[in-house]
Amino acid sequence: MSSTLKHIHCFIGTKIDKMENIREILANNLRENRRRIGLSQPKFAELADLSTHYVSMIESGRKFPTPEVLGRLAAALEIEPHELFSAPPSPEWALEQVRQEVITDIRAVLADIEKVVDKAVEKAVANKCKGDPTIKFM
Repeated sequence: MSSTLKHIHCFIGTKIDKMENIREILANNLRENRRRIGLSQPKFAELADLSTHYVSMIESGRKFPTPEVLGRLAAALEIEPHELFSAPPSPEWALEQVRQEVITDIRAVLADIEKVVDKAVEKAVANKCKGDPTIKFM
């Protein structure tokens, strides 16, 4: 094989690899977004005005939709079409998101605990000091 043919083959192979990657990203994003909002494949297909078979083919990466169909799929998922092509986040990014959610949840629980403790202390002091006019509560 000549050097030129090798370069063409390499270029075409790279384009095919990228297209497969785009199909895979689209397929995964469709499936994950559909599941995230609790849609079955038949219901999703109905909302997008497509056959269940065609949606299945797209979700498996065997078919690639037209721009019009991409718009209908995104609308059925209540997202923007470009979101269908977002690559999955890195594991580090996902871990950081989980960490932030855990911190937020812990802060909320601590705030709730603080309120409960404040009320309990207030009630205990009130019961202990009934009738003592020198003790005032906030």
